[in-house]
Amino acid sequence: MKVVVMGLGYVGSVCAACLSRDGFQVIGVDINKAKVDQVQRGRSPVLEPALDELMEAGVRDGRLSASHGLNVDSREADVFLVCVGTPSAPNGSSDLSHFTRAVSEIGEVLRGQSRFQVVNVRSTVPPGTLRGSVIPLLERESGRRVGVDLGVAMNPEFLREGTSVEDYDSAAFDLCGVSDPQTAEVMRSLYARRLRPLHVTALETAELVKYVNNAFHALKVSFANEVGRLGRSLGVDSLEVMRLICEDRRLNISPAYLRPGMAFGGSCLPKDLRALVFKAKRADVPVPLLEATLQSNEAHLSAALNRILSHGRRRTAVLGLSFKAGTDDLRESPMVRLTEGLLGKGVPLKIYDRNVRLSALIGANREYIQKEIPHISSLLVEDLEDAVKDAEIIVVGTEDAEVERIQNLLRPEQVLIDLAGRLAANGRSRPEGICW
Repeated sequence: MKVVVMGLGYVGSVCAACLSRDGFQVIGVDINKAKVDQVQRGRSPVLEPALDELMEAGVRDGRLSASHGLNVDSREADVFLVCVGTPSAPNGSSDLSHFTRAVSEIGEVLRGQSRFQVVNVRSTVPPGTLRGSVIPLLERESGRRVGVDLGVAMNPEFLREGTSVEDYDSAAFDLCGVSDPQTAEVMRSLYARRLRPLHVTALETAELVKYVNNAFHALKVSFANEVGRLGRSLGVDSLEVMRLICEDRRLNISPAYLRPGMAFGGSCLPKDLRALVFKAKRADVPVPLLEATLQSNEAHLSAALNRILSHGRRRTAVLGLSFKAGTDDLRESPMVRLTEGLLGKGVPLKIYDRNVRLSALIGANREYIQKEIPHISSLLVEDLEDAVKDAEIIVVGTEDAEVERIQNLLRPEQVLIDLAGRLAANGRSRPEGICW
């Protein structure tokens, strides 16, 4: 398989060197003459451990070469890897000018070719770029049709400077958004030797994963640094605090809580977060990330309310009232607040939660519902069928497995809004009814 790598910066150089090592015929392309000359001499144009040796071996064995532009040999490539930089513009957006120019050049080179070829984007581009810009541009410049005789892929990289070759070889998986099944098979061939999972997704999913990945890393750095500032102000060893936090691999360093769903609530998270922010303010320590976490939770709750109200004030069934499935705890439950918001807007409601029945509640929970939300208690019904039978809108706000039964109760005209993601996670809810 012949591969053309557009752009010989960090990503392009690593990809070109590693692909040539893995037995592919690789042509590196860059407008910078110095970079091209370096590669032709078997030297890396960027400072990166192990890259010089890989470049030298690739050139020596005749599997790696470089060019100032796309030439006749480039036309015969099976895959074009676009590794051109997309730096920030002054307004914070991505500057795609160099990227667009590279895609346009590839399209021109592909004109007149008859066999199936793939343009694989490794550059970081905003979600929607490939479908909204790259595909139309390639089709216009090449005169070919994506999905017919031309494939497009989004293959984000997760390489760190200083350990790029190691990261290239030891990633947990490869990710590739594709335009069509044939493109997916070409990409599988490109990565077959890595002997690790290749996740094939929609183009937009792969585009967004790259940004979310980096945002999550930045979030973790900022979180640890806020803990560090607060710890120093209180005379606490913040390194020890975070070491202990990271020892919990069940909840803290794990997939737990990392699935989009409903806002957080309950007797612990909101009050403890408020208390920590208050303590930081008293110590005159800025913790904007912790403060923004509360604000983000409020924004998520407001978005859920607005999503429901966008369908008008129609008869609505709310499934789930406690802050967590399997409990009857209503303290700071986001579903209670959501329900109060709907009532305040005049939405006729029925509420069902198999763990929240007034006849079965005792102690603090019974007292809470009678004193704090008596107007809601009167709307509770005893079974799922009663809740949904007359509803025009069904709102799922719980991860309780029982709600899966509604798939057998739904009528075509009913709108299903899955705030908790329980049905979506199981792949069983109607796509047009999903809220998140």
